[in-house]
Amino acid sequence: SPFANKLPLQTLLLLLLPSLFYFSSCSGSACRLQVIGSSIFLTKTKMGKKSKNPKKNTTPTPSPAAEATPAAPAAEAYRSDGPSEEELNTLQTTSTTLQAKLDRLTELASLNDRSGFVHQFVPLDLSSADTLAYLQDLTNAPEADGQWRNLTSEIAAIAAGRGVHKIEGDQKSNAVFFFTHPLFPDCDREVSFICSGGEWRAEG
Repeated sequence: SPFANKLPLQTLLLLLLPSLFYFSSCSGSACRLQVIGSSIFLTKTKMGKKSKNPKKNTTPTPSPAAEATPAAPAAEAYRSDGPSEEELNTLQTTSTTLQAKLDRLTELASLNDRSGFVHQFVPLDLSSADTLAYLQDLTNAPEADGQWRNLTSEIAAIAAGRGVHKIEGDQKSNAVFFFTHPLFPDCDREVSFICSGGEWRAEG
């Protein structure tokens, strides 16, 4: 109306305030008064609108170095089962000099040194002729290889203590080995050694 057009803008705002409060009570919405030129509009705005710039998470990210390193596994303990059956069934001489002689004979046998073996094995009082004859029996006789194999296997068994049941003698001047033949399990054998002047030889 012509009257309304003559009202100042401030007066018109006061007249519209009750309507503004009325709209503000509607389901959590508020009314915003918008003036464009000489026109007045009421618009609803949502309450509690989320910010366009949400607060960033300030929790620091742990660095790889700060991460817990798994503990190294504890060293696994191994328990011994004790001596083997073979070790329990061995019996060696207590004489270091006799053991050294047996080890030397075993070494010569492994080298197939028949002459060296015979000269380290036969009794000291055996004549040179008898020593040579014995060597010939272990070298050229028809059963030489079989005799050599049987003899050397017995010495190797005594040296290692395999199949030895008992050792008689003081093992200082004499020793007698009772053992099972390594190649013939049903054959029991005995070999005697005598020490003369610190030198161990087979008893003749």
